[in-house]
Amino acid sequence: MEPESNRYGSKDVVKAAITMALTSDREEEKELKRKFAGIGIKTAAVDYGGEFINSIMKIVERAVVSAKREGIIEEYHNEEGAVAGAAREALTQVMPKALGLNVGGRVAVFFGIGLLHLNEIAIGSGHRVI
Repeated sequence: MEPESNRYGSKDVVKAAITMALTSDREEEKELKRKFAGIGIKTAAVDYGGEFINSIMKIVERAVVSAKREGIIEEYHNEEGAVAGAAREALTQVMPKALGLNVGGRVAVFFGIGLLHLNEIAIGSGHRVI
């Protein structure tokens, strides 16, 4: 019998990540987390904000820390590297829009990008197998 975690493909995982990133509050996030756990998808969400270039390292670190905290990965360098690489890949996808501007969002990566109230939306995703 195939392990439960192998039932889902990249599209399913990215859909879950983006759905988690778009939650409007912690209660909705917890509810979705329970729903995804019930079908065998482990999730974690991280909030961040600030000037894009200065936030890159923080965002990657928070992705790794939250993945450990939520039991998605353990403290093995290959698992930490997979999460860091996926977060970094997602960030490179939104980088052209975000350079020089402030960002706020979650690591899936979903960004509200802008200056003052002139905002755009960008979503990037990175995927690694653990």
